Formats: sequence, structure tokens, C-alpha cells
Amino acid sequence: MTNQVVATYPDGITRVIFRATEPYLVQKEMEDLVDWTNHSIVNQEIHPLIMIATFVYEFLSIHPYQDGNGRLSRLLTNLLLIKHGYNFIQYISLEHIIEGNKKSYYQALMEGQKDRYNEQERINQWMLFFLNSLSELIIKLEAKVEEFRALGGYLKERQKDVLEYIRQNQPVKIGDVTASLKGYKLPSIKKDLQYLVKEMEIEKLGKNKGTVYIIRQNK
Repeated sequence: MTNQVVATYPDGITRVIFRATEPYLVQKEMEDLVDWTNHSIVNQEIHPLIMIATFVYEFLSIHPYQDGNGRLSRLLTNLLLIKHGYNFIQYISLEHIIEGNKKSYYQALMEGQKDRYNEQERINQWMLFFLNSLSELIIKLEAKVEEFRALGGYLKERQKDVLEYIRQNQPVKIGDVTASLKGYKLPSIKKDLQYLVKEMEIEKLGKNKGTVYIIRQNK
């Protein structure tokens, strides 16, 4: 196993980006990293995103395998994010963000690695890259959700029918909807109206028997 880490940049040129942990030290450094990570998870002494970013930096610096360290680091990143409640990572690709920003990715790693094993080692550039990548993921995911909602794809067929009935006949009472959509039962219609209000597709006006529903004005 070589401890020289090379990377292919977007321009197609392969360059050495840093020297990883010497092979005889890999096991010890990985054990230390896993122990530190488990301790951080249990004791919650630092923010989970800072912990995860640090773990990834150290894992890539140790470079325990001859090949596939980058891909494995992304899988471990996803695992740790999900473990800490950042479930959005299941629906959008971190790998894609890294591939689209490889130059910045390598530069951030190199900035810390150039001072590896001395007091001048700083990973602030890596931290910013990692956090900005997550921010970019969230923005992309939110855009996809809004696009999906605009197409009405997140609604069940029954909910679409209820929404269309309100659009065509507003203002309507729950009795109007139930009477017109005869294939659906009252409890289901109630749940659909509650859901559509929650999703800000419709507005609920009035109380009790005087309650009516209309299409939300800013839709």
C-alpha cells in the first residue's frame, strides 16, 4: 500500500495531493478515530456536524484503503448524518456535490494536510467546504420539493379530487365535498382537508358548522 494520495482533477490531470498515514500507523490511527467519534456521539460535547466533518477529514487523511476511500467516506458521512437526525441526506446525493466541486474539495483537504502532525494544522477550510456542501444539498432538495409540489405529485388521488372540487366550487363545506365525491367516506375527507390545510393548499375559514374551505390565495 502506498501512502501517497493522488487525485484526478476536472482538467484530467492527475496530481499528488498529500501523503497519507504511513501503513504501519493506519490501524492505530483508525482505532483512535473510531474511539474519538464514539466518545463524541455519546457525550455530545461538540455539534454533530463539526464532529462528522472532523471524522471525514481524519478518515481521508489516514486513507486506510488503497482505493475507494472517498466513496467510503461519503457512505460513512451519510450514516453519521442519519444517525444524528439529518435524514434529508437519504434523498439527495452528496457524491454529486463533491464531483461538481472537486477542485475546492481537494484544496480544502490539502490546506489542512500540508501541516499534518504539527501544531499549525488547521481544518477550517475543510469545515467550510463540508458545511457549504450540506447547505447546497439542502437548497437543491428544497427546490426539488417545491417543483414536485407544483406538479401536485405529493398528493394522493383522493386529495387531488378534493382539491379540484374546492377549486371549482369554493367556498365549500365538508358536507358539500362528501356529497359530491360519493366514492369517499366522511372520515377520509376530514383527514384530506386537514392535510391540505397543513400543506397550505387550502384555507379553513369559520368554526364548527360554519366552517368553509377555499383555495389558498397565494397558490
